[in-house]
Amino acid sequence: MTVSPSQPGHRGLSHAEAAQRLAADGPNELSSGKQRSLLGIIGGVLHEPMLLFLVAAGVIYLLLGELHDALILMAFAGLTVLIAVVQEARTEKAIDALRDLSVPQATVIREGQRQTVRSQDIVRGDLLVVSEGGRVAADGWIVQADTLQADEAILTGESVAVTKARLTGEEPGETPLPGGDGIPYAYSGTLVVRGTGLVRVAATGPRTRIGAIGQSLATLTDETPRLTLQTRKLVRWFAAGGIGVSVLAILLYGFLRGSWLDALLSGVALAMSMLPEELPVVLTLFMTMGALRMSRSRVLARRGTAIETLGAATVLCTDKTGTLTQNRMLVEELRLPDGAAFRAADDGATFPDAFRHLARAGIMACPEEPFDPMEKAFHELDAAYPGAALKERQDDGWTLHRHYPLDTDLLAMSHVWTNGGEDGKLVAAKGAPEAIAGLCGLDGEARATMDAAVADMASRGLRVLGVASTRWANGTLPESQHGFDFTFAGLVGLADPIRETVPQAVLSLQSAGLRVVMITGDYPATARAIAEKAGIAAGETMSGEDIARLSDEELAERIGAVSVFARVMPEQKLRIVTALKAAGEVVAMTGDGVNDAPSLKAAHIGVAMGQRGTDVAREASSIVLLDDDFQSIATAVRLGRRIYDNIRKATEFIFAVHIPIGGLALTPLLTGWPIILGPIHIALLELVIDPMCSLSFEAEPEEPDIMDRPPRAPDSPLVSRVLLGWAALQGTVAVAFLIALAAWAQYSGMDDAHFRSTCFAALICAVLVLIVVNRSFRSGIGVHRSGHNLTFAVIMAFIAVIYTLLFLVEPVASLFHFAVLNGDGIAEVVIMTVAMAGLLTVAKRRFAKAIVE
Repeated sequence: MTVSPSQPGHRGLSHAEAAQRLAADGPNELSSGKQRSLLGIIGGVLHEPMLLFLVAAGVIYLLLGELHDALILMAFAGLTVLIAVVQEARTEKAIDALRDLSVPQATVIREGQRQTVRSQDIVRGDLLVVSEGGRVAADGWIVQADTLQADEAILTGESVAVTKARLTGEEPGETPLPGGDGIPYAYSGTLVVRGTGLVRVAATGPRTRIGAIGQSLATLTDETPRLTLQTRKLVRWFAAGGIGVSVLAILLYGFLRGSWLDALLSGVALAMSMLPEELPVVLTLFMTMGALRMSRSRVLARRGTAIETLGAATVLCTDKTGTLTQNRMLVEELRLPDGAAFRAADDGATFPDAFRHLARAGIMACPEEPFDPMEKAFHELDAAYPGAALKERQDDGWTLHRHYPLDTDLLAMSHVWTNGGEDGKLVAAKGAPEAIAGLCGLDGEARATMDAAVADMASRGLRVLGVASTRWANGTLPESQHGFDFTFAGLVGLADPIRETVPQAVLSLQSAGLRVVMITGDYPATARAIAEKAGIAAGETMSGEDIARLSDEELAERIGAVSVFARVMPEQKLRIVTALKAAGEVVAMTGDGVNDAPSLKAAHIGVAMGQRGTDVAREASSIVLLDDDFQSIATAVRLGRRIYDNIRKATEFIFAVHIPIGGLALTPLLTGWPIILGPIHIALLELVIDPMCSLSFEAEPEEPDIMDRPPRAPDSPLVSRVLLGWAALQGTVAVAFLIALAAWAQYSGMDDAHFRSTCFAALICAVLVLIVVNRSFRSGIGVHRSGHNLTFAVIMAFIAVIYTLLFLVEPVASLFHFAVLNGDGIAEVVIMTVAMAGLLTVAKRRFAKAIVE
């Protein structure tokens, strides 16, 4: 495009005017907003109950001289602060990624001269020159257009480029929405795929369309995961119970025995035995290990808790372009004027002779090195069938002689080819079917046949183009395409193909009880066809216009029956996610474009594509599919459910195990027996409890029905009444056996050291029984799942060695105020262990089904 300085209105701004507007409006970039200081972030995190508990428990261990345990708890406290700092930076990174979409330099016309300026220095009123292959640097009205087409997928989600028109008349009061052909407006960040143009800048920086998305993203806050909220509640209850029992023990010991210092030390030991420091450790490590396991499946969990939340998802909102589809166009069907059709996917690898003329004409109507995805698809058709010689004429020396561009009056383009000889000129045209029909003079039955074929192809989600050709023997070419006597060659149907793994993944997710909902900027017919190919369950289709007419409350009422949202704008995606959340759903959202970023961040779980996805989408998400494989979402759901199951198992064990520990610590205070558990013995217990909670339970294989049960209810507690009752029963059975054994040992005349070692050995065995019982939700002691837990076997072997030394080697036993176990003591412990395991196995059959539900 040539712009003359003498053309009215095309001289642009003066340098002084540009400087004034730059000072008034600010640079053409996205502001990151106010940032919190590091100390401010840490101060906010210190108010979290979970962190306060970790710090308090660490201080208690430190005061008692247990430096190792204190350092571990403090390390977890530091990790919590680090996670908070990283989370705070996520919004800033997303805004920075938006900023990176702007071009570093742009060409403008000022004072009648072209000049290159930084994109940050573009201002309102500037005349911006745009051309094929470049990105638009600001929003504005198109005042000149030469076959201008733009890819607006980052704003609309549509994979097909749209044709741009020149503005005629005055600028409207409102800026148009992106998407659709013939709109005389260009949007910042979009890609010019054909032609050139001149844009009068109307908005810069945060006032652009993409800037509005950035501002929306900055106002959204990350939602605290439900599991974290539930764990905080459990911690409070545990802490309150432990402190209450500890105070009671101090009072009882002081009044009954008269030694208040010993009472205080005993109370501290009892509090240590009952405080559930394992809970936050379990939550942190299970999420970290889950993220590590996920990464082996090419899925990056940017927030560990999102994996567990994904396992609880009830709705998966998925974008179409680049998520369900491959974000590229392929020729799917060729149809001749007589109705004969060739479908590349169904009709084998041989290209039929009858369709060669149609394919050759379509390729000749495309540039030889196109930017447009549809024109690339024509060239890929030739590459897919090398034996068909679809580019035979170009290979034989035919060259492009003239190009007739499409415009808003005629949505068709033509190429005139010549070989320099006496064969005349070949003319090939392609465009909207109705435009090609007009060039070919189709009417009556021929036009009706073509219209029916177009409707049939469009109903299957195809983008339909008409193709025509002719020869020109005269010397002078006509001024317009209407001067040629075209012959209709047929129709070409193009589609953005479904990813191969999508149908199976959708089936797997729906079998697991997730409702899959597609949200796209495409037209309803195309969207519905793609949804059917993907295997999405049938439901209502709602358009963006329908959404605009509904209030938030009305949308929330109707949203449960909708499976496809079509012609949706970015802010409407956010409304959809918000409405689903208001309806009580746990929402996962997938996407890859800038237009998806606000809804990705607003959803409970945002899932971005790693390869085709924009930086904005990745930074706004909590999970990134590194290989863009939709099947990985099903893998993540499976792993999320496994993690949640194992957290429940570990929590169930923690509830159960603290009852016999607390009972064995409290009973001597009430009965006058020798103290069994001191701080050092509590530390010894942690050699069993901590690694089993943090490592063994985490590595437990998944339950066999993990993807056959529906998602748990969004408001379901981590510890249900049934699970709490089952844990309490386990703990009660264990403490009853332990007290009975302690009573027998005490009244059999054992000295204090033998009494303490026998009771402690029995407690260790009781803990091991509780571990085995809680490894599976199924009835019985045995493992009723596929897979093995090597970690469990290794830890059990390590524990066996440690406690064999502790109870059978005199120097080690005396170090911890124990005596070597005698034969009677060992027999008593074995009998108690077998009886306890048998009773709990029988009892588990009563609770097994209810625990899973």
